[in-house]
Formats: sequence, structure tokens, C-alpha cells
Amino acid sequence: MNFSKMIQKRPKDTKGTLKRLCKTLAPFKVIIFIVAFLSLLSCLLSLLGPYFCGEAINEVEKGPGAIDFDVVWKWALLMLFSYIISEIVYLAINLLMVLVSKKTGYALRKECFDKLHRLPVSVFDTNRAGDILSRVSYDVDVVATSIQADISQILTTIITVLGSFFMMVKISLPLSIVTMVTLPITILYTIRIKGITRPLYSKRSEKYGEMNGFVEEMFSGEKTIQAYSYEGKVAKQYRDINRDASNAYYEADVRGVTIGPTMGMMNNLSLALNGTLGSILYMFSYATLGQLSSFILYSRKFSGPINELANIMNEIFSALSAAERIYSFLDTEEELPDKTDAKDYGYGDGSIEVRNIHFGYVPSKEILHDVSFYTGKGKTLAIVGETGAGKTTIINLLMRFYRPQAGSILIDGRDSLDMKVSSQRRQFAMVLQDTWLFSGTVFENISYGRDGATMEEVVEAAKKAGIHHFITTLEKEYDTVISEDGGNISKGQKQLLTIARAFLSDSPVLILDEATSNVDTSTEKKVQKAMNDLMKGRTAIVIAHRLSTIENADEIVVMSNGSIVEKGTHSSLLEKKGAYYKLYRSQFS
Repeated sequence: MNFSKMIQKRPKDTKGTLKRLCKTLAPFKVIIFIVAFLSLLSCLLSLLGPYFCGEAINEVEKGPGAIDFDVVWKWALLMLFSYIISEIVYLAINLLMVLVSKKTGYALRKECFDKLHRLPVSVFDTNRAGDILSRVSYDVDVVATSIQADISQILTTIITVLGSFFMMVKISLPLSIVTMVTLPITILYTIRIKGITRPLYSKRSEKYGEMNGFVEEMFSGEKTIQAYSYEGKVAKQYRDINRDASNAYYEADVRGVTIGPTMGMMNNLSLALNGTLGSILYMFSYATLGQLSSFILYSRKFSGPINELANIMNEIFSALSAAERIYSFLDTEEELPDKTDAKDYGYGDGSIEVRNIHFGYVPSKEILHDVSFYTGKGKTLAIVGETGAGKTTIINLLMRFYRPQAGSILIDGRDSLDMKVSSQRRQFAMVLQDTWLFSGTVFENISYGRDGATMEEVVEAAKKAGIHHFITTLEKEYDTVISEDGGNISKGQKQLLTIARAFLSDSPVLILDEATSNVDTSTEKKVQKAMNDLMKGRTAIVIAHRLSTIENADEIVVMSNGSIVEKGTHSSLLEKKGAYYKLYRSQFS
């Protein structure tokens, strides 16, 4: 399933996304309740400031000789005190929201990472790694940052606007009505601009995901790029992708930045009208100077938060788009669950039967056609054929990375679908063409083959694989840290480490998929010897292009265009002079 196509097909459900965000924030509802209470307290304290200011001005308005400066100082100090305490409370709000943001980001990243392990392999086959990483890192950070800055802003905005409006009405109803004239225009404009900018922010997140995916691919293939002098074309491709991402960023923000100035213009228009009408009311003694001063301050408090909210609309729209991408990932259909009566079997004898399998990665395009074969305990079955014949696809089906459209796979005489997925996959140890090592110690990489393995068991596995001597030459031996993907050791040594990992596994069936194709002839002999020792007592399924490595196989299955065209031993197939004979002659003629 391709995330980008899926999110394009999904309707923009702002309410649904907000509900999901609220559900994500549910564990922190106590902290958010405290934040709401503190926001109320902070806003009430700040709302007292204009009232105290107005009282002080009313006292000053009495004129020289009639002013009681003790009263003026009292109101001035109360105003100062209310503002200071308000800011201290607001600081506490921000600190609490930083905590909520941190925990929310952690929870979302954990949920996304856990989701990765429940997804079918097809998801990783059809999506760029960079796009997935962008959702788990960049989009989560956008949402967490918005939670930190915007939730408290929204709460204080609501309280401040309502409180300011109440005080404005109390001071002067005519002036309040004038203030409200521009409010409908502001609301309608916000709704209109939201409909324009929301898709643009979604497009921006999508383009950033594409760019991250491209960078990740180019980074992993940098050696190949340099080897083929491909830097110029790659740079041009990146310029195009970068330009699209930059344009998407510009298009979203150039629309979004119009919100703030427009709101500011409306607020300034409202202030001008209030000033004009207020002057008239003062001239005819319908309002005092203190009342007008308080009203102007309250009108600024009324319009200021609205203006600030308009300025953060960009962040809110961006966060909603990022949340949409996160939840589209979390809503991805997971790997098909086990049957309700599926059992967790222990290790069997290792017999494998593939019976009348039909399969296609796309159901309408079948790749395997009526494939059947059997291999018994301790036997070696080799699968050969030209590239694209379906060899690796069979391995994907054995590991239940995919499920066949028809036919069945029997392990130890049991239908694999009657087994739990984890139980089925434990039956197999794999040594593949593309070796996989992670950043960690030699011990950690080998012990990946069996959870809880001791140092003695790891050392014994390394000896069997013929890699122990090399490990002892390293500076810290088994505690030596291997760089990501084993970049600081040779390919042959990487392959031997994966073989040591397979030795450590007790799995009765061994899968060898082109395990010697990436090493030189000298190293191939070492790897081949290690694999021969590894195969002793185990059922082995070997995929190989080098036919010299499978001459002693108990049975060889020859595939062509998704079908089995020949079966037999090495000698019997040569005598037939059919497809296998042609493959063999093409390598040794």
C-alpha cells in the first residue's frame, strides 16, 4: 500500500483528525486541565490590569490639587502586580506544555515504530524508506511543536477574548457594538483561507516526504553514484525534487502569511472606529477618560489574541496536515492476523511441502503458476533459474511475508496457516545475498540469532562459521562496534557473521539465497565451507546462480517464468539436456 496515494484519496477530515489528536492527548488530560485552570488565572489577572489603569486615570482626571496620589499609587501597583503574576503563571503554563509536547512526541513515535513491526512486507516494498521516516520523525515533531506552542495559545485566546468582551460591554455597549462590526469579516476570511491553505500544507508535507526518501536512497547508494560518475544527474534530480518541495513550502506560506496582516488591518480599523466614537462620547460626557482608556486597552486585549491566533494558523494547518499523514500511516492495514485456532508449534523435523501455489504481488498479474515441490528432513533442495523466474518469491511465501492466492505450504505436514506467524518464521534461519548488520558490537550482531545467547554460545557459533580468528584480531574482539550495515569490514566477513548468526539459531530449516554471489572466489570457498557445516542436520533450501555450489543437492528444482520446468539431481538433469543443462553449459562452456 502506497501512503502517498492513500492520503491523496482520503477526504480531509479535520474533525476526525482533531478527535484522534484529543485521543492521543487523553493520557495527559490532568496536566491539560491544570494548564486550562492556570490559563484562566493568568487571563483574569491580566484582565484586571486595564481596570486598575482606568481607575488610576480617573483619579488623575480630577486635576491639580484634587488628585490623591496614594490612590493613584495603589491602582498603579495593583496593575503592576497583576501583570507580573500573570506572566509568572504563563511561564508555568509553557513549562507544562513543553512536558506534554515531549510526552506526546514520545508516544506518537513509539506508536509509529510499533506499527512498523505489524505491517506487511508489501508496505516496505511500495513506499520509500525516507517517506516513512519523515512521518515518524518530521511530522511527529511538527505536531509536538504545535501542541507545545498552540494549545496554551488557544486556551488563553478564548479566555482573554471572552473576558475582554465582557468588560468592554460593561464599560460601553455602543463602543462594543462598533468593535463587533469587523468580527464577521474576520471569521469569514479565516474560514475561506483555511480551505485554501490546508491542501497546500498537505502537499508540502508530502513533498518533504518525497525529498527525504530520495536523499535516503542516494545516501545509501553514494558509492555506486560515484563509481558510475552519476553525480551530475543525481544533483539535477535532487534540484527538481528540492524545487518542488520549496515551491510547495512557498505556496503554503505565501497564502498563510496573509492571515496576520489582514487580521491586523481589521483590528486597526476597529480601533480607529472606537477612537472616533469614544471621543464623541467623551465630548458629550457619556464616558470618562478612564473608561475610554480601559476600553481601548480591553479592545486591544480582545483583538490582540485574535491577531496572534491568526498568525499561528499556519502552524495549526501544518500540524493538522502532519497529523493526517501520521494517522494515515497508523491506519495502514496490518499484516493479516493468525487464524483464531492457530497454534504456536515448537521446532519440527524441517520437512517442507509447497503444494499447487499460485501467487502474484498484484492479484491480476500472477507470477507463480501451480508450483509444487517437497523436501524432507535434513535434505538439500536447490532452486535455480534465470533472473525473475520466481525463486525469491518462493522464499517470501515460505516466510509468510506474502500469502498465496491459491495453494498451500505445509511445514512438518501441517498447513502453515494453522501455525502462528511467529511460529512459522522461527522454523527458518536465513543467510541472504544482501547481508544485514546493524550498528552494534560483534557479539550483539551474532546473538541476534537467538535471544538470550551467552558469550560462550556466540563464540562457538563464530568458530563454526570460521570467523572467530578474525574477531580475535579486532581491538576489542567481540565487543568491537561494527558500523551500520558492517561498513568497516569486508563483504566476506559480513557474510560469515550472518552465518555465525544462523549457527546460533536452532531453526530446523535453513534458507540460503544467493549467499555467495557477492564475494570473491577465495572468500567463496570459506563461505561455502561454513555453509556446508551449517547445513549438516538441517533441511536446506538453496537459491543459487553459481551452479557449482549446488551439485551435491538432493534435489534441484529448475524454474522459468514462474513455473517449475524440471526436477532432479545434478547428474540426472544434465543427462536430460534440458533447461538445467543449458544453464550449466552457459556457466562452464
